[in-house]
Amino acid sequence: MNWKRRIIALVLLVSVTTLHAQSVSFADLARHIEYENVKISPDGEYLAATAVVKGKTALALIHISDKKGIIVQPREGDDVIDFWWAASKRVIYTVGTRFGALDSPLATGELFGVNADGGNPQLLYGFRGGMSTGSHIQHASSERGSAQFIHTINDDPNHVLVSVSLWDAAGREGSLPIAYRMDVRDGTMTKIISAPARNMEFVADHKGHIRFAYGDDVYGNMQVYQHPLDAEGWQLMPKPSAERSRPLTFNQDDSVVYFNCVEENVGFAVCSWDTAKQTWQVLWTNPKVEPRGLVYGPADDDVIGVSFQDGRAGAAFFNGDNTDAKALIMLMKQFPGESVRIVSGSSDGHLSVVLVEADADPGSFYLYDRTAKKLTQLLARQPWIHPEQMATKQPFDVTARDGMKLEGYISYPPGHEDGKHLPMVVFVHGGPYGIRDDWDYDPYVQMMATHGYAVLQVNYRGSGGHGYGFMQAGWGEWGGKMQDDVTDATHWAIDQGIADSRRICIFGGSYGGYAALEGAVKEPDLYKCAIGYVGVYDLKLMYSRGDIPQSTFGSNYLKRVLGEDTEVLAQHSPINQLDRLKAKVMLVVGGEDRRVPSVQGSNLHMALAKRGIAHEWMDKPEEMHGFYSEANVSELFTRVVQFLGANLGPGVSVTNAANANTAAVSH
Repeated sequence: MNWKRRIIALVLLVSVTTLHAQSVSFADLARHIEYENVKISPDGEYLAATAVVKGKTALALIHISDKKGIIVQPREGDDVIDFWWAASKRVIYTVGTRFGALDSPLATGELFGVNADGGNPQLLYGFRGGMSTGSHIQHASSERGSAQFIHTINDDPNHVLVSVSLWDAAGREGSLPIAYRMDVRDGTMTKIISAPARNMEFVADHKGHIRFAYGDDVYGNMQVYQHPLDAEGWQLMPKPSAERSRPLTFNQDDSVVYFNCVEENVGFAVCSWDTAKQTWQVLWTNPKVEPRGLVYGPADDDVIGVSFQDGRAGAAFFNGDNTDAKALIMLMKQFPGESVRIVSGSSDGHLSVVLVEADADPGSFYLYDRTAKKLTQLLARQPWIHPEQMATKQPFDVTARDGMKLEGYISYPPGHEDGKHLPMVVFVHGGPYGIRDDWDYDPYVQMMATHGYAVLQVNYRGSGGHGYGFMQAGWGEWGGKMQDDVTDATHWAIDQGIADSRRICIFGGSYGGYAALEGAVKEPDLYKCAIGYVGVYDLKLMYSRGDIPQSTFGSNYLKRVLGEDTEVLAQHSPINQLDRLKAKVMLVVGGEDRRVPSVQGSNLHMALAKRGIAHEWMDKPEEMHGFYSEANVSELFTRVVQFLGANLGPGVSVTNAANANTAAVSH
């Protein structure tokens, strides 16, 4: 090889090495979170955590003083989906069957119990009682129903409150939910009260009394009932000036219950209901966004404020001079620009678990010692992810063509936060109703942004976070105003000089898959390509295929949000509008998808083939509503970025703090 060829080869080698140094691994982005939740025992001696072990979510129990622990594996290959400390030495947990990456695992309705040291494992309630599985778990009698944890009971370490809904002959919940007092040692239950209607949840006080029941009726109307201590039966709640008020939890002494509510001429609010005086008090308001949840102090169930997300994560305290509020503010100052919240506390508040997370950070759990004012890192959710390599989300506001105020996020390729005329992907969230894009770490966003593409997300009408009216504004607007909102946000990014109008793709999963293909046919000159991931492409099929129409609640939901005019449904279905299609298309389906069956994608796949329209096709027969296998997700990420490169051109060169340090050392 002559010297010229050697120099060219060396230059190419350096170029490839630099590119790989700057790119974030698809395999790393596809890996499951290692520790989703961590909770401390009431006495502060143990931690319990959901931990991924060989691709399945197990329960880890850790003795804090000596850091010794055990792993409790759920049986039958299930995943642990939630858990609670019933007492200082006893945990109860629920399991589920994986339903896909875009939804939580499908709960089996079973409750299990285990001691903090791994002893006395029991199936406390569930349909698999009495089965011989070879498991070490002891089995209660078989029960055809679903159980949900309600609350612990003060000064009673042997019992908790649970709600049970029995199944009908088809295996669906068919009866009124019933609240029971359950013995956490063996599953013995004593009935307390039935709910006033189906599909309701209970709220209890700390002494073990069921005080409220709430839920949507089959027409989607919120109903709230109270059960006073000095009266018999359920009473429909007198509401404040709110259309969607619902109870959240009691304060520590049970004197008030906190409500998510809406105040006329003020906006969204958190209110308290004095159970003795039967009066309301407004504790927090915000004109733009709903509360995200309650803020807790170091002690278990110590409510000190409200969390919200107006662009980025925020917190408001009921009393800023409160000692616990000051302690949390001190912790927040240690992590500027990140979300800091206490997720679990011991009974006395001496020790608590703190979660720190952000848009570029999947999060880490810390142990906070209030007496020593000491913070110790416990577990990182995804320790292989380096925040300095990730893209950050920049909030934006935009006004839709009809005056509706919208908000969303732009994620720039690292090193291009002031970039102009970038190749851009419009990433549409699923749901669609009540779901929203958040200021959070999202591996799908990072997959695109860290490989050189700006990513736009918009909370179109129908999304969550802005109240019932905003969500209701999306009913009947598939292919209508909801789609226009996405279009208007795209034009906003072009007008701001962020996006190159000639290099824009639209991508989404579930409803987002629908919006991607509907965007491509409704706005044929706006998008160069469209990626539909487990999406809906024929609206009429929603009424006959999938799990939604299998219940009265689901059928009424479809009528409410889609409408029943078959002609309009056909007009707004992408599969019927292919004459307008100019964009290149990629379709992705999971063969075991029960929410949006793969027939939606395969029908469109065949319709495109029949017209001779070349397109990318990815079918994973073993996957469900969103890929779960790390290998499949990594392949999906690879193929998506390749598809973007083929149709938008390569992403811009990415730089970040880690790469800058590497370059400095190499030089």
